Amino acid sequence: MESVAAALARLQLLATGPEISLLAQRFADAGHEFALVGGPVRDAFLGRVVSDLDFTTDATPDQILAIVAPVADAHWDIGREFGTIGARLGEETVEITTYRSDSYDGATRKPVVEFGSRLEDDLTRRDFTINAMALRLPECVLVDPAGGVEDLLAGVLRTPGAPQVSFGDDPLRMMRAARFTAQLGFRLDDAALAAAVELAPSIDIVSRERVSDELRKLLLAPEAGRGIRVLVDSGIAERVLPEVPALRLEIDEHARHKDVYEHSLTALDRAIVLERERGHPPTLVLRLAVLLHDIGKPETRKIEPDGSVTFHHHDVLGAKLAARRLRELRFDNDTVKAVAELIRLHLRFFGYSEGRWSDSAVRRYVRDAGDLLEWLHILSRADVTTRNQRKSGALAAAYDDLEARIAALAEEEELAAIRPDLDGEQIMAILGLKPGREVGDAYRFLMELRLDEGSLGYDIARSRLLEWWAARG
Repeated sequence: MESVAAALARLQLLATGPEISLLAQRFADAGHEFALVGGPVRDAFLGRVVSDLDFTTDATPDQILAIVAPVADAHWDIGREFGTIGARLGEETVEITTYRSDSYDGATRKPVVEFGSRLEDDLTRRDFTINAMALRLPECVLVDPAGGVEDLLAGVLRTPGAPQVSFGDDPLRMMRAARFTAQLGFRLDDAALAAAVELAPSIDIVSRERVSDELRKLLLAPEAGRGIRVLVDSGIAERVLPEVPALRLEIDEHARHKDVYEHSLTALDRAIVLERERGHPPTLVLRLAVLLHDIGKPETRKIEPDGSVTFHHHDVLGAKLAARRLRELRFDNDTVKAVAELIRLHLRFFGYSEGRWSDSAVRRYVRDAGDLLEWLHILSRADVTTRNQRKSGALAAAYDDLEARIAALAEEEELAAIRPDLDGEQIMAILGLKPGREVGDAYRFLMELRLDEGSLGYDIARSRLLEWWAARG
């Protein structure tokens, strides 16, 4: 968090750049107000890079165009009905929006657009106080009617007015609250959380696409687990991702097992750390898979006669549940397929920890993971959340050993491109076959042979193929 003086200095430096100075002066000369608003102002105080520049003004869209068009390299008005005009001036791309004082009908989140005349009124209709600050230009005067600076300093996320009104106007703001807690590490104000609990059912009027977009942004944030907690505590997760709150299984004194919900969030936190340590950018497929890897447990939970708790085949069921939920949320097919496959595979490593695998088993592990192998490495490591230091150390050592063996075999055999020693054309030539099912059977036989015994070379593979073919009669 920057000091107020440092943040204002950064904003002033930005505002005195040639393109922005030119715009500010043109609006002033035309008798209109002009201010940098929202995210850029917030990010300056947070010490973050200020990129997209949003401005607001009392000028109407037609007046904005008349002021901007003569000096812009390009301009567009696809947001004109909402009062927004976009333009490019040199290296800067800007959006300029007329002051708004919208009203909502309560049935949808689409506002009845009404233009306003005062900057303060425009700011207080925004989602959160930290986004309700502006810098008047060209004077470089900070306007903060709702106390956004104080909330930034306190790390609190609060609505400018009554949260019931704000969330009632636009229910998606409740998911944005969760997303901002994950992105900024802030705490959601108690009144805002209480309002979200009360109004959680209204999230149903928001399109699945908008919901999944917010969920995607939340999961890619530095503290995604914090945001998931807000969704669960507010009851919104029950409406958009019910499999996650369902992980809060009742734990009785006779059948103790670790809290699956807390385990899943701890695993997510661990995966984010591992992702960063291993040099990867935030990865949606990985984070979705870690969050959802145990969602098959509630339906497979069984208390055994000895009092232990089992979750047999929760990996298989979890993969199916995750695919169904992600499709319902309109995630793309590649993401759905990858997340489901990671969940299906996430228990595979624990067989290795119980006994060293053969080279054949290691090859199969790599083959089954395919392009998802690195994410499976991270998921498997993150899934170890036990507080038993001896157990966690043994599991970590086992996975270190597995990765070392994969690397060694990969160097020897090019594991990522494992193929049988004979291709389809060679199989048909040796056996005198035409394309068909029998060629596929022969190819699968040779692939199993390759996985079990490694590369055999053409002559041995041909001999084994002929033996197999003869045995089939």
